[in-house]
Amino acid sequence: MTATVYVLNGPNLNLLGLREPHLYGSTTLAEVEQLCRRVAGDLGLECDFRQTNHEGVMVDWVQEAREKAAAVVINPAGLSFRSIPLLDALKTLEQPIAEVHITNIHRRDSLYQHSLVSLAATGVICGFGAFGYELAIRALAQRLAAPAPAH
Repeated sequence: MTATVYVLNGPNLNLLGLREPHLYGSTTLAEVEQLCRRVAGDLGLECDFRQTNHEGVMVDWVQEAREKAAAVVINPAGLSFRSIPLLDALKTLEQPIAEVHITNIHRRDSLYQHSLVSLAATGVICGFGAFGYELAIRALAQRLAAPAPAH
């Protein structure tokens, strides 16, 4: 059975390419999905790509990932900065988690600089636009292929 990477996208990412292109670029979410599916396939992984504007749906997907995903890429968007329920759900995962942000959140207004999700993430990639998703999938594939550490 092929390992599946969940790629979860939060609020307003369905508007990529339209919303604030000076910040987020012109790449659409459909193009990001094509990129993720191609990269995952090249690495022998399945890609389950999703987007929601609702916090509870995102929490449900993270809980589902506990049983069905080998790893999670998450761009929580605005949920990054205020969602304790999302953080708590992510903390229950034993799978590696790559947090992705299209912009460099550390160069943005202070409201966007501290991601709660980072407290649960294995690693964070920000500021590389849509290419950050590819970097995240490649990093997770490498993590999945590495032998488990001896106890």
